[in-house]
Amino acid sequence: MNIIKSAEFITSYVRYGEPFPDGLPEIAVVGRSNVGKSSFINMLCGVRQLARVSNTPGRTRLINLFRINGDEFYIVDLPGYGFQAGAKSDTKDWAAMIEGYLCGSPELKQVILLADIRHAPTEQDITMQKYLYFNKIPYTVIATKSDKLSKMRIASQLRELDNAFGVGIDNIIPVSNETGYNKDKVTEAIFSRIRG
Repeated sequence: MNIIKSAEFITSYVRYGEPFPDGLPEIAVVGRSNVGKSSFINMLCGVRQLARVSNTPGRTRLINLFRINGDEFYIVDLPGYGFQAGAKSDTKDWAAMIEGYLCGSPELKQVILLADIRHAPTEQDITMQKYLYFNKIPYTVIATKSDKLSKMRIASQLRELDNAFGVGIDNIIPVSNETGYNKDKVTEAIFSRIRG
């Protein structure tokens, strides 16, 4: 069954250099600093405090590694982009860290690209999507914070996201970190990739 039964934090990396231990398949999570990335990981894994949630965007400056279902795969939490909490050199370091991982990991199976459903995608969101597309890195677009909108508004916002990303509206999964809405669809997308 496509269920995440257990999850544990393993370690953090200041940069990507060598492949992670064990050679397990990897699912990476990327998105803006205020898109709810940590809350999404906690919801997906069913562990409230697995990934640290901060009220201040831009706190995740490391590559955080979580092992799922004992030894089935890793979730890789990449630093958020689009929020310059530090110097410009910090932003460049984050970009280099993300790019180094995305193009360097031999076990990367899929990237989960998070976008806030309440707003049009930012320039950084679109740049990330194009980067994944042109580098032939499999990805799934996840629209977070859908519980903040009505069903009618969700439908219109999904069309806006599709217009920006060009992936097809059926390939964008709206989710709620609060209620777990569509968690099953996300896990299905993940398991189909790592087991396929």
